Amino acid sequence: MSGDWIAVRCSDVLAEHGEGVTWDDARQELVWVDIGAGRLHRGRPGAAGVEHLGCLELDGPLGAVAPAQVGGWIAAAGPGFAHLDVDGSVTRLIQPDAERPELRMNDGACDPQGRFWAGTMAYAETPGAGTLYRLDADGTATAMVRGTTISNGLGWSADGATMWFADSGDGTVDAFDFDGRTGAVSGRRTVIAVAPRDGVPDGLTVDADDHLWVAIWDGGEVRRFTPGGELVARVRLPVSRPTSCCFGGDGLATLFISTARVGLADDEVGGQPDAGRLFRADAGVHGVAQPRFVGAGRSS
Repeated sequence: MSGDWIAVRCSDVLAEHGEGVTWDDARQELVWVDIGAGRLHRGRPGAAGVEHLGCLELDGPLGAVAPAQVGGWIAAAGPGFAHLDVDGSVTRLIQPDAERPELRMNDGACDPQGRFWAGTMAYAETPGAGTLYRLDADGTATAMVRGTTISNGLGWSADGATMWFADSGDGTVDAFDFDGRTGAVSGRRTVIAVAPRDGVPDGLTVDADDHLWVAIWDGGEVRRFTPGGELVARVRLPVSRPTSCCFGGDGLATLFISTARVGLADDEVGGQPDAGRLFRADAGVHGVAQPRFVGAGRSS
């Protein structure tokens, strides 16, 4: 392998289920969520760490957000999609699984054309109960991958021809051929399979060299893989449940990592008191600016 780094704590904010850390290049700030609490946190990196700029709170679970061109954020919230404004107001958009209260939205990200992708999962983590959806600029949602278990990390190659998708239930990261014009996916194949004893793949990001950085839940690390799935580096953390990662800060040169403490026993939390906080690592590579959601959505 080409490298091994140690991540350090960079924020005092404590989340029960921190997830979905995302860099907003236009605002030069980080956003991340606390899923069960329905909170969106905002922060700005500095020499002393990530300064907390405040949080917005929803009345239900919040799986992920991405910046929107109209302002605020597009969100995977509850059983569907919503728009969050900077003043805290929430506009509920299309809710494709509103009739299935056993499901909630989980992780999500925008493709290079600015469409927002996010998947559902069962609260009970029922195998095959979820669906990965694509939200287009006109507010329509299309089921793209059915039979998922825990929809998680999403990323695209620099040429836009490949989409990667992690399903934590299967313990895999799959690649798809991606048609940027239509948003269609095809040619699914598994490129990364994590052995259960090592944890499960969670959120991911793609760097400027088209390598994947995958948070390993219950593995205590973020792993860097080539596009074909070869493990080439690790970032180790002092907590067991990293959940997602992104590149941000000056030059997109810092890897930020969200973590969780949800589901840990009291003695486990005692051994990792920083579980649920943000971490950072300078891993010697750069990320790429993430697209913003191009639509205003459509109220449900």
